[in-house]
Amino acid sequence: MSGRRAVALRHVAFEDLGLLAPLLRERGYDVDYLDAGIDSFEPDALLAPDLLVVLGGPIGVYQEDSYPFLVDEIEGIGRRLAAGRATLGVCLGAQLMARALGAEVRATGRTEIGYAPLTLTEAGAASVLAPLNGVPVLHWHGDEFAIPDGATRLASTPGFPHQAFQFADHGLGLQFHLEADYRRIESWLVGHAHELGAAGLDPTVLRAEAAAQGPWLATAAKQVFETWLD
Repeated sequence: MSGRRAVALRHVAFEDLGLLAPLLRERGYDVDYLDAGIDSFEPDALLAPDLLVVLGGPIGVYQEDSYPFLVDEIEGIGRRLAAGRATLGVCLGAQLMARALGAEVRATGRTEIGYAPLTLTEAGAASVLAPLNGVPVLHWHGDEFAIPDGATRLASTPGFPHQAFQFADHGLGLQFHLEADYRRIESWLVGHAHELGAAGLDPTVLRAEAAAQGPWLATAAKQVFETWLD
């Protein structure tokens, strides 16, 4: 099918669609980016695309005073979800979805950075996330969301029990970075160098984890995204 449009709402340049971009193009989507704080848009502009992907970034959804564009993002995402329009959120994107659905998002004072497996809930094991059972995924966050009313929790880790949720048939929020291309991990290590230093994390360890886990994860991620898109 052709003529479909996907928009990725991007908050920092290197946290892009990654592995998801070629899958969208294979399915006939025209793909555009909206760069938060640079490209101005009204909340209703987020209703138009056939698919909206809300990407990650190193800010919190509760920082509207510092980053006023978050107000329009949250309102637009809320309108889109209420209208039953396909929406995928990754990390900050999932937190924005949760906030738009009325759930709390808060800073934990902790970080979860690196490759580690998820524990799928019963619903998660029966969902599009089934290929991730036992597969280490890339975590890179310190905030956490509550599961919105009407949504289903799909996955957890020991430190962050709310890792993914499904909202109706059209909304999927992922706390972890399933889209990240392991072949481009260096841009993450440079772009988040300050955060890694503050957390006492060695980039050489993450680089080695990406090389070891990335190919396996990319295969599982492709299965997840293809099933969800289909």
